[in-house]
Amino acid sequence: MSPRAGQKSGRVFLVGAGPGAPDLITIRGADVLSRADVVIYDNLVSPELIRLAPARAELIYAGKRGGSQKIIEQSELNAMLIAHARKGRVVVRLKGGDPFIFGRGGEEAEALARARVEFEVVPGVTSAIAGPAFGGVPLTHREHGSFVAFVTGHEDESKGASAVPWDDLVAATRHGGTLVILMATARMRATLERILAAGLPAETPAVAVQWATTAAQKTVSATLASLADASAREGIGAPAVIVVGELAAMRESLKWVERTPLFGRTIVVTRARAAASEFATALRRLGAEVVEFPTIETAPPRSYAALDRAIKRLHSFDWIIFTSATGVESFIERMKSRGRDIRALGDASIAAIGPATASRLADYALQVAAVPDEYRAEEIIAAIGIRQIRGKRFLIPRAEVAREALPEILRERGAKEVIVAPAYRTIKPKGAQIARVRELMSAGSIDLVTFTSSSTVTNFCEMIGTSGKGIRAAAIGPITAATAQQREFEVIVQPREYTIEALTEAIREYFRFPRPSRGEG
Repeated sequence: MSPRAGQKSGRVFLVGAGPGAPDLITIRGADVLSRADVVIYDNLVSPELIRLAPARAELIYAGKRGGSQKIIEQSELNAMLIAHARKGRVVVRLKGGDPFIFGRGGEEAEALARARVEFEVVPGVTSAIAGPAFGGVPLTHREHGSFVAFVTGHEDESKGASAVPWDDLVAATRHGGTLVILMATARMRATLERILAAGLPAETPAVAVQWATTAAQKTVSATLASLADASAREGIGAPAVIVVGELAAMRESLKWVERTPLFGRTIVVTRARAAASEFATALRRLGAEVVEFPTIETAPPRSYAALDRAIKRLHSFDWIIFTSATGVESFIERMKSRGRDIRALGDASIAAIGPATASRLADYALQVAAVPDEYRAEEIIAAIGIRQIRGKRFLIPRAEVAREALPEILRERGAKEVIVAPAYRTIKPKGAQIARVRELMSAGSIDLVTFTSSSTVTNFCEMIGTSGKGIRAAAIGPITAATAQQREFEVIVQPREYTIEALTEAIREYFRFPRPSRGEG
């Protein structure tokens, strides 16, 4: 599709956001989203995906959800896509599931084609496939199921007679087929009764999966005749997928997602965005729904003067002590900007507060002479040794605001000189999901908030505007735990080693056995 002469060339991407879990968007979809100027998104799109858009992007909530009032009418939405594209913008129309499966993506593509606006379709993982998969129901099977049909349970009533050939579908389903019904909860009973009336046996296995792929996923197994009543008892509502057919009986042996260690758990990660990805990914692999809510962000120090003076005289220091991986990165980057390289470190010995910091130093081929067994600043003293402190010169590149325990102890132990040089500072990030976290807290939907430093605790409370009373927390170490307890959090997880890997394992172990769910106990 080409724009008319004289028009700036924009492009619209109709992107499938997937079934709910943010990590189920396609690589292509995430790439397009990261380059968007405008994002028009629906109700069922995970808030975590919106964060993939550039900070400069204009975000427009379309508000569509099955059975609910639409915020923007379809004709208005079509016009909006065209208008933004004609201004030369990259427009992402972000739709739950796949845009071309009951997502009105076809209508939007038609409107763009008529307007001669360039567009591209980025397929998504539809809930018609993901819902049954996360519910433990295969849609086809070499021995038991030879075809699958996707059907809407929410037809346009203005059409009059049903456009769905129920009699034909039921006849085929009796011979090894599977029916997947989308948008069916509002008319579930009527739809199932229609299938019964068409001749499918009442005892045919049936399953309903609500909020598939998320922490709120709920699955009900029954028969065609009893599914409506069973779903009503369990409170199944939109969004949900219904599966009818013999393969639905396989759920009892194939329900895998409920067996993941953190299934049904919503965990908030407060690490800086740049450092949070690995932690969040590890938790998602264990089945958790992760809300990334960074409460700190790294920024340059207000002044590099102290660090620059230290860099000029690196050869004079006996020891350089790093207290975080961020400190390593910031120090190396500043050295580069001043035209220095690692050879300038000369004969200085290097100490690291823990294995993560030591690993980052190793990335730059810097060998660490001392790492404490307990990853606290005070323990570095023992790792270095008293004889290596007295009469020595120390450089500590670190955060602008940090505990003074380490430099004070070094001076007390007879260090000749201790230079504390700010290499970075931590600030509160902009654009955080404050409203969403407050909403989850009000609903009692958060199982755990994770903290990796005292500043993440303090900033969380200041950003949310409340104490931690009634909130369960995981703290990476005793200092962070003490800060959390001062803020009234109930610290229920604390690893023996102060690392992200150990924290992840401690969280997994805590939820390994049934415990009181959120709001209980």
